[in-house]
Amino acid sequence: MEHTGIEELDELERIVAAGGSGLEVRTLCRIDCGARQLPLYAFGLGNRDPEVPAIGIFGGVHGLESIGAQVVIAYLQSIISRLRWDTTLQRQLEHLRLVFVPVVNPGGMWRRTRANPQGVDLMRNAPLESPERAPFLIGGHRLGPRLPWYRGPLDGPMEAEAAAVCRIADEELLGHRFSMVVDCHSGFGLSDRIWFPYAHTALPIPHLAEMHALLEILDQTHSHHRYVFEPQSRQYLAHGDLWDYLYLRALERDERIFLPLTLEMGSWLWVKKNPRQLFSRHGMFNPLIEHRRQRVLRRHLAWLDFMTRAASGNALWLPQGAARESHRRLAMQRWYGGSQA
Repeated sequence: MEHTGIEELDELERIVAAGGSGLEVRTLCRIDCGARQLPLYAFGLGNRDPEVPAIGIFGGVHGLESIGAQVVIAYLQSIISRLRWDTTLQRQLEHLRLVFVPVVNPGGMWRRTRANPQGVDLMRNAPLESPERAPFLIGGHRLGPRLPWYRGPLDGPMEAEAAAVCRIADEELLGHRFSMVVDCHSGFGLSDRIWFPYAHTALPIPHLAEMHALLEILDQTHSHHRYVFEPQSRQYLAHGDLWDYLYLRALERDERIFLPLTLEMGSWLWVKKNPRQLFSRHGMFNPLIEHRRQRVLRRHLAWLDFMTRAASGNALWLPQGAARESHRRLAMQRWYGGSQA
């Protein structure tokens, strides 16, 4: 077993070494970090049939946000452990494809930077331009890798990590009749937010009704949840968003539904409770006190389990006909002030 010196990657190495019934492991690529190369792992479980639903769970896109990777790894470990005895889960995976990429940016995690080792922000790296005014710097830029949110050189290829995400999405998700993604991040505000496309434009997505229906079953199932569920464009616009790019590609596939969501954990709340974290770059994006970290894991693992079940049972909540139009109108009122109805 390879020891990387990075807690999250070492945990993945232990999972790889232990294996398990039905667990598929792939090394999507190896990331050059100078004197060493780090693996970018993907894990698969369940039925590959494109007629069954699929869900992909991603983390560690930004190397500083280790709590996102920890949430994904904890859920993967829970699934693997339950498979030994949970017959309900075993039956569920007969009709579901489940994919994990817990650490998308191992080089950034090793260097403790938001960007990858080339200084590129992987969530600004897709070949997608915002037609509207994105905020300076934070919306993505080409000024160079010394500044955060660098997109990479103009007309350059996608970074290896971003290309690997696109490849696993193509091979494991977009070909399914229904698929969803959860991408776990931290670092925005005092509230935990669930964002859905678009990030590159304020226009509503074609599957706005489906997003509203998903929020409805979340509200009904977890009536006391504290997530703010909204399009990312309500907060800011960005160039090069990977999930916008893949969502637009998915629209080219007839009779396929692909719903990507980003969990943006509100790290400012951890700083508010422990202001000393401001003096640590790592502490600005992660809960440093253990009991708070455990609380974060418990809360979001319940949501990931909800999302997995929602993917599995999508036929029972996806709106059709008049119900779909009703959800679309309610969504327009909720998120767009009724405009563009």
